[in-house]
Amino acid sequence: MALSSRIQTVKAAGIRKGAAPALPSVARPRSRPLVIASSGLAQSNSLQSRRAALGAAAAVVALAGAGDASASFGTCTPVTAANGLGWCDVEVGTGATPAKGARIRCHYTGRLASNGAVFDSSYERRQPLSFSIGVGMVIKGWDVGILGSEADGIPPMKVGGKRRLIIPAELGYGSRGAGGVIPPNAVLEFDVELVG
Repeated sequence: MALSSRIQTVKAAGIRKGAAPALPSVARPRSRPLVIASSGLAQSNSLQSRRAALGAAAAVVALAGAGDASASFGTCTPVTAANGLGWCDVEVGTGATPAKGARIRCHYTGRLASNGAVFDSSYERRQPLSFSIGVGMVIKGWDVGILGSEADGIPPMKVGGKRRLIIPAELGYGSRGAGGVIPPNAVLEFDVELVG
């Protein structure tokens, strides 16, 4: 289906440009994950148009029973490091630990700590996020939470591992928030799986 046809379908459904239908605990699909550092959030009008068209797809995902991937992620008791980052390993990986600057792939689900609302999930897109770790491509809480910090007592993740990160605003999006989805000064919870 051509983009213009999808936009017409979205308009016929009464969905505003850039808005997603109201769905319980299912965020609209994103073509750019929200964990990308703020300098990567500038988006073109064509991307915004595609988002509007994809808003209808969120309803399909919800009806298909995608649900919240965190329900199957597991549980653990977070420890808060000196830098304010909360973390706990749901499953310790058995593979290699990534080095600063290495290209890695992670699956994740991001939620607002205040209400548990999911704002982004690579599981729903069925495609892990690929990025270089430790060089500012993602929010600071991810860089530290995955690479670890000896000074803060956080071990590095290993491939195959699953870690829950509770990221204070200072290590996330701070007072500016992000994408109209993450409010200013928000504490974020991420379930992160290091897949490669």
